[in-house]
Formats: sequence, C-alpha cells, structure tokens
Amino acid sequence: MTAAVGALSGLLLVVGLFVLAVGLRRRPVALLTAPSTASSTGLWTRGRRWWTGRTATERRLWTIGVAGGVVALAVTRWPVSVIAVPVVVAVVPGLLRTPPNTELEVLEALDRWVRLLTGSLPTGKSIPDAIRATARQVPDRLAGPVGLLVARLNDRWRAGDALRAFADDLATADSDAVVAALILAADRGGRGATTTLQELAESIQDRIRALREVESEREKPRIVVRQVTGITVVVLALVAVINPGYFGALAQPVGQLVVLGCVAVELGSLALLRRRAAPRPRARILSTAGA
Repeated sequence: MTAAVGALSGLLLVVGLFVLAVGLRRRPVALLTAPSTASSTGLWTRGRRWWTGRTATERRLWTIGVAGGVVALAVTRWPVSVIAVPVVVAVVPGLLRTPPNTELEVLEALDRWVRLLTGSLPTGKSIPDAIRATARQVPDRLAGPVGLLVARLNDRWRAGDALRAFADDLATADSDAVVAALILAADRGGRGATTTLQELAESIQDRIRALREVESEREKPRIVVRQVTGITVVVLALVAVINPGYFGALAQPVGQLVVLGCVAVELGSLALLRRRAAPRPRARILSTAGA
C-alpha cells in the first residue's frame, strides 16, 4: 500500500511540475473574443503535439521506458522507478549517440557539387549556366538550397546576390568560404573560373580531411563513456539480482531521493559531455543577402 501511494505521489509530482511549467509560459494578451474551450484542452493538445513530434525511435523508447518503470515498481517496490526508469531509457541513448556534424555533411555535399561545376565549365558555360545544368545532379543535402539558387537566378538576380542568399541558406562558415570562391569565379568567367574551381575543390578536400580527423578524436571520449555507462548498468543489474538486500537502504524515502539525485547527476554529466564535445560554430565571413 505504501509503495502504491508513493508511486501515485511521484506521478502527481511530475504532472504538477509539467502543469506549472506550462502555466508559467508567457502568452500573448488575447483580444475580446468569444468564449473558447481551448484552456480545458490545451494540456491534452500540447501533450499530443509533443508525442507526435517525437520520432518513431523516441516513441518506442518512451513506451519501453514506461513499461519498464511499471515492472521495476512491481519488483523493487521503489516509487522512484516510475520516474527514473522511463527517463533513463528514453534520454540516455540520445545523449550517448554521436551528434550529426552538419558542417562536415554540407562540406562533403559541396565538394561533389563543385566537382560537377568544374566538369561543366569547360563546355563553355558560365557559372550561373553551370549551376542550372547541374541542379538535378546535386547531392540530396543540397537539393533544396540549390533549387532556390536556380530559382533566384531565373528571376534575374545578380549571380553574386543569388550566391550570397545561397550561403545564408546553408549558414556555415565552411560553406561561406566555398560560396565566396564561387562569387569570385562568377566575376572572372572564362578560363579563370575553371582554375578557381579546381583549386577550390582541392581546398575542400583538405578541409574535409581535417574535419574527419577532428571528428575521430571527438568520438574517442564518447566510446569510453558508452563503455563505462554500459558496465555500470550491467553491474548494478547483476547486484540487484544476486544480492537484492544490498540496496535495502535505498528503499527508504531518503534513499529514494538519493537515487533520484544520482540519476539527475548522471544525466547532467552526459548532457554536459555531449555539449562540450559538440563542434563550436565558427563566425561566418559573408554578410546576409539583404545587408
């Protein structure tokens, strides 16, 4: 009975904190309108929007976590299991996963596209014409931005302005360097443009190799943290099965708070490590198209 009351209290605490956070959010002052039932359905709508906004993998992890929390509560009689298990199951995999390197992905796509442009220029095309000719061959990562670039060129934008807007769409420092070279090549025209793009392709390759080496070094501490986390979880699970009385002191209310605090510290440490290991955004060199 005590465990059930504790579990219910934990659930009510989580719901209460969520409602408080939603209530403290600033809302625009509404004008005089007809009465609405939005206030009564707002919480449900936000919860449904949050759930549908998750990926299939995230929804699966949350479902497994909630089920695991119920099972853990039935086995251990720890009310904190209802909160800790779903959070750990759903959040920890994302914190241990390698974050996508947007700059490297964009730069690799730009490398393939610049080589397409280089192969198209010797046929007598200018930079804008080469961009139009290769628009359907660009990598998927650049399909949208290049499509907008072609549309702007077709709307009689100057090549420099269209390329600056293209740089704003990509919004990375490395892409700014590539686009700046394209602007210079468009201004030169003729044989000079081909030479510029060839040198640009070699420069991009050097930059890609450097970024891959840096990413490889960043991956090493992540691998160590994954191993330490996995070993810790396995050891704790084995101890709980072999010698359940070892965690007897944690079944008390103070022990439950200690467990919750340890989980919070572990998640905070993983989040801090992920933030520290993420590449820092560098300042761009091109101003916006409208400046």
